[in-house]
Amino acid sequence: MNTASGFSVDLFLGWLANGYLNWSLWEILFFTLAVTHITIAAVTIFLHRCQAHRALDLHPIVSHFFRFWLWLTTGMVTKEWAAIHRKHHAKCETVDDPHSPQILGIGTVLSRGAELYKKESHNQETLDKFGHGTPDDWLERNIYAKYPSLGVSLMLIIDVFLFGGLGFTVWAVQMLWIPITAAGVINGIGHFWGYRNYDCEDASTNIVPWGILIGGEELHNNHHTFATSAKLSSKWYEFDIGWFYIQVMSAVGLAKVKKIPPKLVLSDLRPADQNTLEAIIANRYEIMARYSKTLHSFFTNEVQHMQVLAVHLKDARTWLGKDELRLTQEEKAKLEELMGTNAQLRKMIEMRRDLQAIWSRSNATGEQLVSQLHTWCQRAEDSGLSSLRNFSLRLRRCV
Repeated sequence: MNTASGFSVDLFLGWLANGYLNWSLWEILFFTLAVTHITIAAVTIFLHRCQAHRALDLHPIVSHFFRFWLWLTTGMVTKEWAAIHRKHHAKCETVDDPHSPQILGIGTVLSRGAELYKKESHNQETLDKFGHGTPDDWLERNIYAKYPSLGVSLMLIIDVFLFGGLGFTVWAVQMLWIPITAAGVINGIGHFWGYRNYDCEDASTNIVPWGILIGGEELHNNHHTFATSAKLSSKWYEFDIGWFYIQVMSAVGLAKVKKIPPKLVLSDLRPADQNTLEAIIANRYEIMARYSKTLHSFFTNEVQHMQVLAVHLKDARTWLGKDELRLTQEEKAKLEELMGTNAQLRKMIEMRRDLQAIWSRSNATGEQLVSQLHTWCQRAEDSGLSSLRNFSLRLRRCV
């Protein structure tokens, strides 16, 4: 009896130390990284790009695998996640934004991101207004949405069974992965620090150009500029691993991409027409980014001959290319000072305002907008500024 009892205790202690698999620490670490990456892929591909933005359709098998996996590893409900994210886009950087660091502070979003998500998930108005079109089958109503904590509890049992005492650590990492990377890093840092390819209306930034650790969500400025795109990378040096997975699934018939960012195509030079107008409006963020580069280059060249201006406005390069609506009062004052020092620079800035105004005139007819675009190009090419002339000639090649 004692021997049998001792043997059973030894077996139990051995299992508690090593679990059923008896893996090494390195093998358990690799497993943890693999399963958390699958969770990230499920969030970015299924919840974000497929459900929240309808940028792609997934095969039912893939879609349900992601739903089941997220139930196990996060306990998040599809309707809640999609609704909160859609509201974030609709109310971005306002007091109604569920998690804007510009309003709530970066420290709050980084440290309490999951709490902010949970709070908004209890707002029935948000779910009713923004949660349409998400799964509403028997499984969703009776298991996934009804018992979200059941999945993560089952995941805990599985982890402890496989890895023994270390299973608790593996499970804790899984549970913290999304609150830290998505609720904290993306919603926080992605609206506070980083670089911007496009001067869109909000404060979104690209954290790094290589979207691997967080599934491509690192390219957050690109996403906010083209929110309904299944592809988050934009520049040649950027990599979106989520898009790579989507391409692989598309190749084998498990996904169908519905939309990607517009691509600026140039043809032979011709007078500005309706096709030119449509191409410019579709690619307006890319076009304004190019205009900003032209303006920066012009400013850099001019400032070499204006030493007094260089001393007083040496920080101008950081805000000169921004949309004027997003400038602070101090920056607006500096812009006026800058325009008063150089007539050619004033011309560049005024022409930028006029170009932006073309696609902002929602009450104008198509013919009127084409006429305004034609007039803008003529003024640019007659301005005597080679930068403006070359920019206009490029615009007239857009299709």
